Amino acid sequence: MLKKVFIHILALMLFLFSGCSTTPANNTIMQTSTINALLAGVYDGNLSIDSLLRYGDFGIGTFDRLDGEMIVLDGKMYQVRADGKVYTPGDDMMIPFATVCFFSPEITVSLQEQAEYDKFTSAIDEKLSDHNLLYAIQIKGQFSKMKVRSVPAQEKPYQPLSVVAKSQTVFSLKDVYGTVVGFRLPPFLKGINVPGYHLHFISDDKKQGGHILDFEIASGIVAIDKINQFFLILPEDRSFTGQGRRIEDHRTIIYV
Repeated sequence: MLKKVFIHILALMLFLFSGCSTTPANNTIMQTSTINALLAGVYDGNLSIDSLLRYGDFGIGTFDRLDGEMIVLDGKMYQVRADGKVYTPGDDMMIPFATVCFFSPEITVSLQEQAEYDKFTSAIDEKLSDHNLLYAIQIKGQFSKMKVRSVPAQEKPYQPLSVVAKSQTVFSLKDVYGTVVGFRLPPFLKGINVPGYHLHFISDDKKQGGHILDFEIASGIVAIDKINQFFLILPEDRSFTGQGRRIEDHRTIIYV
């Protein structure tokens, strides 16, 4: 009798611990911190690259002190700093904001006609009828134009991103081959993440990239992963929680 009771208790404990696991399932977007926190100037890293990559092999974000733009592609981490060059950061570098998933596309679209950014996003919107779900988007192709930006590392006291963005460096690339990595998220995630399209770029030679401001695609393949789960980790350090601090709503237009 006691043996049966012990087995039942053990099974219950395993169920409870599995239900409270901090590791998200597949078909899940994982995010650390919120876009409103980043817009407000919360740039201190709260999660290491090594820890972040346990949650996904595909994604975007930024680095400690807002030091450049992040691209996670095929499980590898890339950092595009303010000089426009691509670096490989160490696993112990800290991350203040990132969105990642294990990329497993269900939809593939071949692009044979040249399309500017707005025309491209409109065409993709027509393919994605479930407007309240989350989508991870990858585009591999040739871009006749690619306009990207990055921002320099910041020093305390940190200024809001609307101020920092004025010192961003913008790069205009032409006839470049590479990969777009990013997400299309629904409007109800406003304040948590960027509603609509949020895309970063890295060239095939891994020498150029950044946060996308505009592009014109000549040809390519679009792969899309439809996702219905969202896993959020909030920082516990004082730069996020503060003492009585509230992170108010900020306009995200300067980030898209």
